[in-house]
Amino acid sequence: MMLFAHGLVVLLTFFFTFAVTTPAELPPGGNRFIIHQSVPKPFKKTGPTALLSAYRKYNSTAPEGLVKAAAINGGAVTTVPTQFDTEFLASIAIGGQVVNLELDSASADLYSSWCFSSDLPESVSSGHTLYNPSLSSTSELRSGYRWSITYGNDSGASGNVYEDSVRVGSTTITAQTVEVAQQISSKFLPDIDNDGILGLGFDNINTGKVSPTKQVTFLSNAKATLTAPLFTANLKKGRPGTYTFGYIDAGQHTDSITYVPVNCANGYWQFTSNGYAIGNGKFVPTAIDSIADTSTPFLLLPTPIVVAYYNRIRGAVYNYGYGGFTYPCHVPLPDFTLGIGIGSYKAVVPGSYMYYAHVSSTTCFGAIQQNDGIRFSVVGTVFLKSQFVVFDVGGLQLGFAPKAL
Repeated sequence: MMLFAHGLVVLLTFFFTFAVTTPAELPPGGNRFIIHQSVPKPFKKTGPTALLSAYRKYNSTAPEGLVKAAAINGGAVTTVPTQFDTEFLASIAIGGQVVNLELDSASADLYSSWCFSSDLPESVSSGHTLYNPSLSSTSELRSGYRWSITYGNDSGASGNVYEDSVRVGSTTITAQTVEVAQQISSKFLPDIDNDGILGLGFDNINTGKVSPTKQVTFLSNAKATLTAPLFTANLKKGRPGTYTFGYIDAGQHTDSITYVPVNCANGYWQFTSNGYAIGNGKFVPTAIDSIADTSTPFLLLPTPIVVAYYNRIRGAVYNYGYGGFTYPCHVPLPDFTLGIGIGSYKAVVPGSYMYYAHVSSTTCFGAIQQNDGIRFSVVGTVFLKSQFVVFDVGGLQLGFAPKAL
């Protein structure tokens, strides 16, 4: 995920660990608010570029064919009218300056939370909203502090550390750590609509290096202000979605919520699915270790499952020229079902959601792809848009429920 600013750069480290409270226990008082997806994104990365970004995010070695395909077929494609489908961007204030941040449940800080600076060419930083510490009356340079991060593809970034006020919804932290990038690798791929990341993972995913002392992230600071230690995601296809913090809006789902335990040892919202089904086919019981990622647009699964899915689509192939599975755009796609936890709930992703982007006028790049080289499956926004999802920090569990699509 690339984060940029149209001038001086900022890296934002946001994360939370809340006190233990179950979703049903909503104590009186405290802060509870909703964030609306208010920033339409008229462009999205090409299929190969977006898939390569997912590999880089998880510090995984991408297949050689994918790397070559991204180099050849890089850049962005127009996504209108599905302009809200690529990233959930929301307006967040830092030092009184409003920037557009992506909410990311699979990050907590540095490695996906920096922005470009005025030290970089205008051609790289152009089009991004600026957070400039010198324009903020509440910013303060942390003398002697530095941050740096290196990715699995030998790219990286580094810079100074500031403190400033950060406002998300109705919650304001007056002395939040903000990392300002001064150097950045040329290998990073630009995302011109994104000015930063609000990381919503666990603190042990905090892989960036702040020295001499590790810093506390936004949601760790904000946890005491919330009514309940959770947030929910109601992402939507082709329409603005919402996040709520501190409460569950019963009007956003149509049936009971099924919860599954979360393994946070690796810092992710990691859970185990109990199987899958393709179209109207038989449910296949199997354990699928997955993470819920609100910033990756794909459903990345083991190769046998992905091959089985595309075998149901006439004309679908693994396209070495694009580093992933493609299919004829006119061919309808089957639904995909994922079993949730130990219960009987089966979460269904409509086939119409399984499109990612055109690679030509007649060929499309699928939103379900292989997770080769990544140590787990990734349940990204193509899946999450079909569900109402509860990220329960206090109970260390994920909740899934059907909703009106």
